[in-house]
Amino acid sequence: MTEYNAFPAPSRDLCGTMHVHRRLLNESMTYRAQRARIENRALQYETGRRASVRSGVVTIPVVVHVVHNPGTPAQNIADAQIHSQIDVLNWDFRAANPDVSRVPDPWKPLVADIEVEFALATADPHGAPTDGIVRVETGRTEFDSHDGVKAAASGGADPWPSDQYLNLWVCQLGEGLLGYAQFPGGPPHTDGVVVLHSAFGTTGTAAAPYDGGRTATHEIGHWLDLFHIWGDDDGACSNDDRVADTPNQAGSNVGKPAFPHVTCDNGPNGDMFMNYMDYVDDDSMFMFTRGQRERVDACLEGTRASFLVAHRAAPAAPAAAPGTRPVEAQASGYVAQDSDVERLLHDTERLTREALTDIHDVLDLVGHRFGG
Repeated sequence: MTEYNAFPAPSRDLCGTMHVHRRLLNESMTYRAQRARIENRALQYETGRRASVRSGVVTIPVVVHVVHNPGTPAQNIADAQIHSQIDVLNWDFRAANPDVSRVPDPWKPLVADIEVEFALATADPHGAPTDGIVRVETGRTEFDSHDGVKAAASGGADPWPSDQYLNLWVCQLGEGLLGYAQFPGGPPHTDGVVVLHSAFGTTGTAAAPYDGGRTATHEIGHWLDLFHIWGDDDGACSNDDRVADTPNQAGSNVGKPAFPHVTCDNGPNGDMFMNYMDYVDDDSMFMFTRGQRERVDACLEGTRASFLVAHRAAPAAPAAAPGTRPVEAQASGYVAQDSDVERLLHDTERLTREALTDIHDVLDLVGHRFGG
């Protein structure tokens, strides 16, 4: 089992994902063990010891929890703003976004279609019809990265089952945050993505320079196990994002950098600042790489395999041309071949057994320490 190295705190944050990650590493031995296993699996995909078995597009059912304070009516964003965000996600994760043409020539061969699409849920956890949008009033003026928005008891909205839906909370965030996510392997009741309402979608309250829907693209990248492209080492050039085809870089890029921007001796092409996992403005990020696709495959065929083996699955509709609404796919998943489903189920069962073994070992250790 590989050793999991914690990342030092960055000096500037638009995304709170690493704060959540460090907090869980400090609080939960189970999370540390799960993350080590997840990294081992990702390494197997990267080195070719394990190959992806999925052969088509997976559609992730999404529930959007709009948590709004009645004193600020703009927080209760319109359905159109939510649909505009789903459109952007489906373009970005399929490399169908029009600005992908702006990827610099040296990196055009690395551009990847992640083959993941998103659709607002059509059935709630009880099987009742839904539009996939939940609206909840709150007395709170803002939320932070400590997950208050994810529970009704703390002024937020309770999640739907996180092995069946991507929970996406939209609210007023403080601390200068645009959003945050929980990496795979964390507690189910806080699993999902949170986005500032004015950095969500492309219409309504979405405000420049974060009005291109890319905050959700970035945060869902974390939800699918992608790290920040600079490795969160605060300029030390000593860590990376655990993806071989993304150059090592000194730190996050913001605004609209000019190509090439060289750091960490990564010339001549420099930082891949136009990657969705950097911090640049929405209109300056427009690609995932093949190596990032491998990490997503490892995630979807491991910790998040439930989205591939949904019993009532339907193939995803193709991404629509920019400027039009795509036909919303059935939000129930991917039709896998029987052999693929069997393998994924076996992998999921194995991961569960390994996690239970870790927990038993910890309990035995505690028992010996305090009982004998």
